[in-house]
Amino acid sequence: LLDACTADRRPHNLTNNMIDFDFEVSLYLLGGVAAIATLTGLIVVRLSSSPPDLSRHETEKFFLDPSRPGSKLPFPSINDKPTLDLSIIVPSYNEEERLPGMLKETTEFLENRQKKQPNFTYEVIVVDDGSKDKTTQAGLEYSKKLGVEKVRVLTFHHNRGKGGAIRLGLFSARGRQLLFADADAATKFADIEKLEKVFKQVNKDSHGMAIVCGSRAHLQDEAVANRSLFRTFLMYGFHFLVWFLCVRGIRDTQCGFKLLSREAAIRVFSNLHVERWAFDVEMLYIAQCLGIPIGEVAVNWTEIDGSKMVPVFSWLQMGRDILLIRLRYMLGGWKINHKIKAQ
Repeated sequence: LLDACTADRRPHNLTNNMIDFDFEVSLYLLGGVAAIATLTGLIVVRLSSSPPDLSRHETEKFFLDPSRPGSKLPFPSINDKPTLDLSIIVPSYNEEERLPGMLKETTEFLENRQKKQPNFTYEVIVVDDGSKDKTTQAGLEYSKKLGVEKVRVLTFHHNRGKGGAIRLGLFSARGRQLLFADADAATKFADIEKLEKVFKQVNKDSHGMAIVCGSRAHLQDEAVANRSLFRTFLMYGFHFLVWFLCVRGIRDTQCGFKLLSREAAIRVFSNLHVERWAFDVEMLYIAQCLGIPIGEVAVNWTEIDGSKMVPVFSWLQMGRDILLIRLRYMLGGWKINHKIKAQ
């Protein structure tokens, strides 16, 4: 009877053993596939890395003077000695409608400062990032009004992205201090005085290098109240990724109102790879790696219609870019050149 019972259980035990074996094999196969996929992804990330694009198309080396039809004047280099106090870079893509208002506010403020401080000098560089509308013509109206010593237009041969536009604008500037500001005038331009005050504080004992970021972090509670739960989740997820992977100590990395010293601009933007929305994150990551002091100050900010960002898609895209930034630096695909300095 015992032999009979044992014989009856053998097929059942054999079946269980085969199931366990198949499950273990499946786990090993899945683990192997995951490992191969991860390794392949890391290799792709490593091999797809490229050096910063510092090149210019031939047409991007010159600017036009509306008072001298047909004239082409060469842009200076950021490696030249500065000859002005302040340069303002305005990255612009299809901004023919919003740009005039921003330039009016900006130049009125700067002209009033110049009346109070006759020795103060400035320039505004509008960077047309391959626009399909009349952005360049809108900028040239102010070149005609104030002269090319005060307003110049850099027109791209093709679209590069906001980071690429700011980089070439900075590299064409003559100022000791360099500010980039969005063409929508979402930030009140007079708040530059807040940035300048903090700039003096963080610029102490830093060998002339400093960066100050305008910040909208104080408006976050109001923004959360007006956003859907999904968009709020994406916003917090993006901020966590920035903090966890790249930049700590800065509450708002994305505000398009930042003031840099000339030396800081040279060292950071010569190392910058990302040319689109996530460029701010890499910019501040590089600055922290180089030991450049960074300040942050609250600014007046108003949401303006006509934004080029698509909220959900742009945040997801930036999240991907932030992950790639960290991976590429970690794997050695991107490296920071600590030896770059003003010539």
